[in-house]
Amino acid sequence: MTADRARAPWGLFTTCGLAAAIALYFVFAAVQGDFGLFRRAEILGEAEKLRTELASVQSDVLRMENLTRRMSDDFLDLDLLEQQSRDILGLARPDEVILP
Repeated sequence: MTADRARAPWGLFTTCGLAAAIALYFVFAAVQGDFGLFRRAEILGEAEKLRTELASVQSDVLRMENLTRRMSDDFLDLDLLEQQSRDILGLARPDEVILP
């Protein structure tokens, strides 16, 4: 009977040690794993970066749509027409001085 009592603490230590090792593994996986807390922080940062990039691209699209609308046959923008004629045809007003 004394031999059984001597073995009982070692079994308890082994069981507790195994349970602690498994718990540490799951804690490590929850923090460092593919779906852990650090990965979530990376994903949130990347999502914010992509949101700002999306806003930038959307503003570029709006600007291009505005320029396209201004150059259409239905809409005549005199400033844009003057700019295009200056760039393409090399025109200038009589009161302007052109520097080479």
